[in-house]
Amino acid sequence: MPTPEPFKITLKNGEEVKVNDHVYCSPSWGVRDGTPYSIARIMEFLPAQGTPTFDKNGQRNEPITRVRLAWYYRPSDVSDRTVADCRLLLAAIYSEVCELSQLRSKCFVHHRDRISDLAGWKKRPDRFYFTRLFDPWLRKDFEVIPATTVRNVPAHIREVLVSRYEYIVAEREVVPDLTDDLRLCETCKKWCPPAESLQCDRCKNFFHMECVTPPMLSKPSRGYGWTCAPCSRAHEEEVEGHDVRHHTPVAPKPKGAPAARGRGRPRKDRVLAEKEENVEIKHFKMWPFRYFGLYTFAEDTLDPDDLIFPRAATRVGPKYQASVPAAPGTADRPPEIEERGGDDTLEVLSLVNEMSPEEVEALEKQKQLLTRNEVLRSSVDWLTEVTFRLTDAWLNKRDFSTVSMRSPMRLRKWAKNETRYTDKEWTQNEVAAFEDAIQMHGAELRAVREEVGSRPMPEVVRFYGHWKNSKLKEENIRIRAARASGRDENVDVTMQENTPDDDEGSIVTELKKGHNSCGACRTRESETWWKAPKGLPTNVLCDHCGLSWRKYADLNVRPIREDPVTKTKAGDKREGTPLNGHTNKRAKTASSQATPPPAPTVPQLRCVACQRNGPVGKVLRCKQCQFRVHAGACGVTPDSVANDSWVCDLCQNEKNLEASLIPDCLLCPRMRRDPKKKLIYPPPDTYLRACKPTEGQAWVHVLCSVFIPEITFSDATHLRLVEGISAIPQYRWQNHCTLCNREDGAVIQCSECPAEYHVSCAWKYGHKFGFEMQQAKSSRREAHPTVEFKGTTGVMVPSVICKGHVGHKRQLHDICEMSESGETALQVYCKTYKQAQTSETHGLLRKARRLDKILEANGDTSSTTSLDDNILPGTGVGGGGADPQCCRCRTEFSPFFHEVTVQGGAKAWLCHKCHAETRSAAYQQHPAMIGIGAA
Repeated sequence: MPTPEPFKITLKNGEEVKVNDHVYCSPSWGVRDGTPYSIARIMEFLPAQGTPTFDKNGQRNEPITRVRLAWYYRPSDVSDRTVADCRLLLAAIYSEVCELSQLRSKCFVHHRDRISDLAGWKKRPDRFYFTRLFDPWLRKDFEVIPATTVRNVPAHIREVLVSRYEYIVAEREVVPDLTDDLRLCETCKKWCPPAESLQCDRCKNFFHMECVTPPMLSKPSRGYGWTCAPCSRAHEEEVEGHDVRHHTPVAPKPKGAPAARGRGRPRKDRVLAEKEENVEIKHFKMWPFRYFGLYTFAEDTLDPDDLIFPRAATRVGPKYQASVPAAPGTADRPPEIEERGGDDTLEVLSLVNEMSPEEVEALEKQKQLLTRNEVLRSSVDWLTEVTFRLTDAWLNKRDFSTVSMRSPMRLRKWAKNETRYTDKEWTQNEVAAFEDAIQMHGAELRAVREEVGSRPMPEVVRFYGHWKNSKLKEENIRIRAARASGRDENVDVTMQENTPDDDEGSIVTELKKGHNSCGACRTRESETWWKAPKGLPTNVLCDHCGLSWRKYADLNVRPIREDPVTKTKAGDKREGTPLNGHTNKRAKTASSQATPPPAPTVPQLRCVACQRNGPVGKVLRCKQCQFRVHAGACGVTPDSVANDSWVCDLCQNEKNLEASLIPDCLLCPRMRRDPKKKLIYPPPDTYLRACKPTEGQAWVHVLCSVFIPEITFSDATHLRLVEGISAIPQYRWQNHCTLCNREDGAVIQCSECPAEYHVSCAWKYGHKFGFEMQQAKSSRREAHPTVEFKGTTGVMVPSVICKGHVGHKRQLHDICEMSESGETALQVYCKTYKQAQTSETHGLLRKARRLDKILEANGDTSSTTSLDDNILPGTGVGGGGADPQCCRCRTEFSPFFHEVTVQGGAKAWLCHKCHAETRSAAYQQHPAMIGIGAA
């Protein structure tokens, strides 16, 4: 009877493939984000989901839309170590169902022992080979050997292995034992499994561990040998007879070892190579592999339903379980200890199966009445808890209407305190930290938990499941929308401008200016241009480099050669060197087997001020408190500090004690503290953690200092030494905050309404902060300098808008929005409008002038008080001398001399120190002195 023709499928490129053929598989370019093709073996063809593979007559159901694939891994997929051979793969006993449209073209994959001419095999296109197997669950490599080379097994087991499987998977240390000759126990003459046998070091015979006297419980430790009883007795007789010769033993050649391969193997002809690639491989239940290693029971291989996957050491036995003594009898049990497994120790989750149909109907009606939230009704946690509470009411003969879901807490039988049946909602900052950690660490949830910091490991694992499910939901919605519009769901929406033959959306039809050369080999000529992975100088690859990257994950990247003129400084150029001289030296090429340094691999951090991601350097993270913020939003120059050693101002102050250890902002309402408790610092997940010291060694929020107009900085570039707190008008201290309803602290006004509030309160309530570019009036151009930011020239005005003003027409630049020069909007504003006049005046003099303005505004006339009793005759009166002299202490040195009036209308001078002493009482009575001592 002739063999039936195998079922074949024609791919989009015209190639026909059948079961057990190897293919390239990949979704569209936008979905896979530039990664190379995956390589897999076709296991079976499947119809649409929900349709059986075969009908009642045994015919294959049509149409075929899916395919089950057995994956291969590249070494770079499972390890960070680079492998020079781009044709080497790792097999895996792992399969997945994919859409048929993801198959790209055909390729060939064989075991190394099936290839006679490896060098010729690798020179041919689309040829790969493997020697090892990687298990994704155990995260471990295993050796793969042909089943025919296994000899150290019983005959009936070897016959089953050879007839069913093509390859055997085993640990590296077990392979020499499996390929050796058959080993029989010298005592019982039965087969000796490698894990249960011993070899005598003298006679080289094998024994079962239980066949020796006394039986061996475990093998000797590494580095120790074992001898059987006859050999031990013979050795003792030799020692007693002094007939011992010490000689260096020659290690015998292992039995069954393969012959040494000679170098310079002759090249095979093309006909033999084609026969090798078309050789038939045995498959049993669609797999050519079977694990037969250290943790295999030989007799289990006879069972056709036995698992073929690699295994690890079992965790059953005294090493992993506690040695519990025998349970006492029922009569000996103390009355206060409940028996395990009874109704008092078990918690019944549901008894719906025991309810009558009427009771089940009443239960479903009550379940619908407990919430109107459709999302909550589909939550597994909520449904489980509702069923539990309704079951509890049914057991206690209570009506279903008495059940309520208002409290998220309940007491479990095995817990001492009440616990939540579902986790708390994750805040926006926690979700942002979680997504940043997923981007850096992937699915390594222990590292993700350390990045989040505020959630235990079980909650992180549960949230990861919900988060991943939401991403899959978004992808399914996109696929359904694509199907409804008649497009291929595997082609990205943004790739519709490509040619009709480009089914994966990676061919570039039109080159943009500046991207007309290959990002790898730098060529400018190619029949077809492919999209390049991120991290290359250009966004396109030539035909040769594009196919080499997609098929073999290999790029011959040519580095950019810098111009020697631009590389060196002016004046450092060697004399006689031509400016545009041609070099005959060819730039060295570097072959990259792994992915070129793409942009997504650069660690991304989320700024707590703008909630946007940025690369490390532009967004800094405090190594002590994990506070993350744009460098320009906290007065830090990225080039002046190492990315991994930056410490925020509050954490740095704990070591150098530059300012006060009380981190309260002087412009915010006073925090009521318990002197017995530890000081509470601002949390690192909010921008209010960014504080700057004042000239009086206190602290002020960066937000408060920037958005209160009277505040200036001694160094606006680094936002340090806040000045001008004493110059804040009195009304800012006395008006109520509409958000916290407190009088202390300085308030600002909304840019759209008369509402007033503290800057920190506005930030906590989610008000809009930004800078508005206003046109400068001709009469105010000198008083208000203009700046240029993102193509707009004008006066930059800080604005705070209540979150209720949704329809406002102001165009605000965010505080972290970057200009063309790389500076944030906050940096540009502070450098232009917040810099104190340090070049003209001294800091102490600026402070004295601010205090004098306060006294003059308050109507203080103490400057004209009679000072005749303190004036020395002939000095300081009238100021007739060339240099002023204090009329009290007679000093001629002071940052500022104050003119005073004495009795009789004469004029005199006071130094700044004496002038301050005469007005100390007035300073203490001034109502705006809250914080002047620190400013």
